[in-house]
Amino acid sequence: MSPVPTVRLSGGLEICRVLNGMWQVSGAHGAVDKTKAVKDMQDYVDAGLTTFDMADIYGPAEEIFGQFNSKHKVTSSGDDIPSLQSLTKYVPRPGPMERKVVERAIQRSMTRMQVDSLDCVQFHWWDYRDKRYLDALGHLSDMQQQGLIRELSLTNFDTQRLEEITNRGIRISSNQVQYSLIDQRPAAKMEQFCLANNIQLLTYGTLAGGLLSERYLGKAELKSKEELYTASLSKYMNMINSWGGWSLFQDLLVTLDMISKRHDCSMASLATRYVLDLPAVGGVIVGCRLGVDGAGKHISDSLRSCSPDLKLTAEDITAIKAVTQRSRDLSALIGDCGDEYRS
Repeated sequence: MSPVPTVRLSGGLEICRVLNGMWQVSGAHGAVDKTKAVKDMQDYVDAGLTTFDMADIYGPAEEIFGQFNSKHKVTSSGDDIPSLQSLTKYVPRPGPMERKVVERAIQRSMTRMQVDSLDCVQFHWWDYRDKRYLDALGHLSDMQQQGLIRELSLTNFDTQRLEEITNRGIRISSNQVQYSLIDQRPAAKMEQFCLANNIQLLTYGTLAGGLLSERYLGKAELKSKEELYTASLSKYMNMINSWGGWSLFQDLLVTLDMISKRHDCSMASLATRYVLDLPAVGGVIVGCRLGVDGAGKHISDSLRSCSPDLKLTAEDITAIKAVTQRSRDLSALIGDCGDEYRS
């Protein structure tokens, strides 16, 4: 098995280019057995997928990681035991961003995750009209200088605000945004800025909540609650409707099916590989159904997506673009990255 490729963020942290996303333990995807979730995490680490992405608002995600991290330290011995990388998010409610408020939030995450410092804090802010996000980032930057935070990053910030923050001298390592065969808004403006400023894009939604898979090829449009049974399916079905609708999506799946068979891989692996190859993309976050009975781990698809022998050809890219170029302009329709989270 080839080692999972890594990327080094600007502060020196080395992470896997395929990250294990923990949003799906937040409760919006059904009940989660926390004990089983901790146990399930070992399968990812054993496969070389050692980087986990979570948030302070993802239900018990930080606690689950903390329990696994503690167990990992106790049971691990020797130099060949892989280290873990943990990226969390700080998502405060609107309000005063005094130093003590920010410190309390960071300390809470460290306690939950059972660590003495945070590998990476990805900051989210709900309302750009409230400029106190700059206060919060200033405090986070100070805490980074003190060694409590290794990498200071953002999640769902647009290019304008990313430039504003960077121009204030705050070093940003990465920005977590939606990026996929369907949602290619980062290519409009953000990609160029990130490349010029050594900022990595960490992308989610790359598999459209599982819709970009063989399971939905040739299927009728999903409409009922029974069919859209997870928060991810509902979210990305809405994105598909904005992008161009189910008929165009089926055209995309037919194309991906043809290409994936040529490369002896799944559609999921192909869709992930496509995004991994895009400029400025440091890593792709693939959701993990931890602690859920019967949920496939899809580890083999993740490993195949970053295998050195999976290489998309110019013919492959042309075939994919022949479909995606028929879609609506999501930048004009929704706005820049993250604008869907703000009114």
